[in-house]
Amino acid sequence: MNHCLLEVEVLEAPQVRYTQDNQTPVAEMAVQFDGLRPDDPPGQLKVVGWGSLAQDLQNRVQVGQRLMVEGRLRMNTVTRQDGVKEKRAEFTLSRLHPVGGSSSGAPMAASAPAPMTTSRPPAAAPVRAAAPAPAAQPAPPAWNASPLVPDLPEGEDEIPF
Repeated sequence: MNHCLLEVEVLEAPQVRYTQDNQTPVAEMAVQFDGLRPDDPPGQLKVVGWGSLAQDLQNRVQVGQRLMVEGRLRMNTVTRQDGVKEKRAEFTLSRLHPVGGSSSGAPMAASAPAPMTTSRPPAAAPVRAAAPAPAAQPAPPAWNASPLVPDLPEGEDEIPF
């Protein structure tokens, strides 16, 4: 199943056009998302919204705003002006979630992900007393990983040929 959820920053304001046959609104906008590692460059992507989502994009989304976009990712083959074929990713929007609860359009500092660090505290750091153990928690449910095929005697088969 193709289902993606990305936190993005809007680079270009959504532009709405309409299909010729039934005048369905289609909005397109450019977004960027952070790389997996701190030294990775941000990725860029075209987001496309259809119908009422296109209207929402036009009315509620501004340049610089941080959003969670939910939808499908696909690859399009595009021929450039010099004749070379190039593959580009396109994100088809199914849901839109504002980040930070602010509709002002300015990115909020609180919504930025905290940098991941693997450093240890200095050796001279004071040792804190251990907190009392919490009350006994029920064990998490165990998953039955056995196959859904019945056990049959040796040499028997359910396949009718």
